[in-house]
Amino acid sequence: MATMNAVTFTKGGVENLRVESVDRPEPGPTEVLVRVTAAGVNPIDWKTRDGAGVYANFDPSLPMILGWDVAGVVEETGSGVTRFRKGDRVFGMPRFPAPAGAYAEFVTAPSRQLARIPDGVADLSAGAIPLSGLTAYQAMVDTLHVGQGDRVLVLGAGGNVGQIAVQIAKARRADVWATDVSDRQDTIKALAIDHAINSDVDDFAEVASGMDAVLDLVGSEDSAVRALGTLRDGGRLVVLSSPDDLPSEAQLASANVMGSWMLVEPDYAGLDALAAMLGYGLMRVALAETRPIREVGTLQAIGEAGETPGRLVATVSD
Repeated sequence: MATMNAVTFTKGGVENLRVESVDRPEPGPTEVLVRVTAAGVNPIDWKTRDGAGVYANFDPSLPMILGWDVAGVVEETGSGVTRFRKGDRVFGMPRFPAPAGAYAEFVTAPSRQLARIPDGVADLSAGAIPLSGLTAYQAMVDTLHVGQGDRVLVLGAGGNVGQIAVQIAKARRADVWATDVSDRQDTIKALAIDHAINSDVDDFAEVASGMDAVLDLVGSEDSAVRALGTLRDGGRLVVLSSPDDLPSEAQLASANVMGSWMLVEPDYAGLDALAAMLGYGLMRVALAETRPIREVGTLQAIGEAGETPGRLVATVSD
């Protein structure tokens, strides 16, 4: 059986990441084999490495390979695939929250969990997008139904999901309000938002009002509960941190607000929409650091330290 290099892990710190030779996966029906060129590094990666996140979905008796954000080139197609041909450049977030194994030279994925990378868009940029981009898209478009003229408040907009959420809302011609700490004010203002709130100085609950939709990416200090007072009658709230952070049914009913907690899932329609935004220049991706896949532990350590608002991407092959 053909083999490949991959970064495997056992539960623990970054020292438990190691490069090993493992069996190369084979695409099943409706799947494609992708030669990976770039793999995004996300908080779910190091949380899972530590035994939290989606660690329970891994089988410790098999080589455990982290990574969900992937960009690369279709190497082989399984039976029944109609979306792609060998040589197509693709990106996506396959199988989440099940293991995808993007920290490797090759990965298989259901073809309808990938999208084409637009001409002119680098693999590094495409590989940085899927998880945070799909999270933002599914929150803003599929759940909050943000549209032209809506007043939208994004709490914690300076992070990776928040930056993309703001750009999606702006592309849909919403009036966007955004909060973050002092150190991230330049980041959110660079996104051409309509109203920036410094959460170190002002209480968003006293500044914002009449919102049609709120996306809470903070998930602490009762932010979602306090956000209820900023929403209009019949407004919409999405919380991403934890279902425990969602206001109670009684609180939502009292405010006449529709509230949801959501978990991102693979979705080619969302990826196609993100690809279009990238292709037309409606979205920019801030890359903070890139390193070869053998140094993915360093990228995880940088992410865990929380010192950068940009994306971390590992390069796998040319």
